[in-house]
Amino acid sequence: MQVYPLIFEPILKPKIWGARRLEAIVAKALPGNDPIGESWELADLENGQSVVAGGPAKGKTLAELVSTWGEKLVGGAKLFEGRFPLLIKFLDASQHLSVQVHPDDAMAKRRGGACRVKNEAWYILDATPDGCIYRGFREGVDEAALRSAIDAGTIESVLNRIPVRKGHAYYLSSGTIHALGAGVTVAEVQTPSDMTFRFFDWDRVDPATGVGRDLHIDDALACVSFSPVPPETESPQHLSSVWTSITSLIRCESFVIERVRMVEGAEIEIPHREMVIWIVLEGRGSITCDGVGDPVEFGVGNTVLIPAGVSGAKVKTSVSTMWLEVTVPIPSPFADFDRLDSAALQQAQQAGGRYVSLNLPPKDNKE
Repeated sequence: MQVYPLIFEPILKPKIWGARRLEAIVAKALPGNDPIGESWELADLENGQSVVAGGPAKGKTLAELVSTWGEKLVGGAKLFEGRFPLLIKFLDASQHLSVQVHPDDAMAKRRGGACRVKNEAWYILDATPDGCIYRGFREGVDEAALRSAIDAGTIESVLNRIPVRKGHAYYLSSGTIHALGAGVTVAEVQTPSDMTFRFFDWDRVDPATGVGRDLHIDDALACVSFSPVPPETESPQHLSSVWTSITSLIRCESFVIERVRMVEGAEIEIPHREMVIWIVLEGRGSITCDGVGDPVEFGVGNTVLIPAGVSGAKVKTSVSTMWLEVTVPIPSPFADFDRLDSAALQQAQQAGGRYVSLNLPPKDNKE
């Protein structure tokens, strides 16, 4: 099967804190009247598998395509414990989410299984005038102060409360204490993990059970970080041309997020030679590529996965369009080479050597 740009069926998740704004903000068709807290757009997890919505691969899961398409899908990006390396969601909160933390590397290695490192980022799609997030601790807070606040039921007092507005982006590395505030809707980019440890749930009672949700104080304390978090929002960097403008939002070890705007009627070649993901927030357009007859149409609320092996891909916009462009950092081919420190280099020069011999990894000779 020829690889081509993919759009998946959303996986809608009712949540006690959810709302119904995903219908208006990202054009999701929400069934019934349940409060929908999350729409999983691109997922390869035990409790959520994205299914292709159309084209020759319709009905296939993301995990199946990772297995059958391999590097034609992910290119040079490393899989995350054998899984697709990212999880993409929309989140919509009518109430504060729990004060929580995600596993760090030490916790993930100790627990294993579905306990995986979770680095994530939020892009604010919409927020009420008093919308906020909680991210990291106030200056001077240590474990003793945190434990005291937990015991007193005043954990909010030790957290950074950040007013937010549409278009802001925030990075939350594993171990960062955080909570999404009421009235805020976000696009979330993260590593493929669904493990959360709750410190506090605002004394909320689940109407289905009549009791509060479980807390995980010991696990949360074991992996929470007291290191200062980066600035409240990233410092955007802009690049523009006749047809497009690109704003660099977040760069971390797990993913890169940029905001792309393209004018109405533009038709340009997609320049990527590696896998790229578009989270479409405004407008509509289509993508054509070699070997596939019908163009892939996209619009608000679609998450488009463009495989690394797509050939001759071009995008055309019907109206002015904006998307978040997500890529995975590709390891350098020199990553495993020995690095000589300054003392070793000086010794080599003193020995009269003009060139330094590198200890290269053994060649996989299959001839």
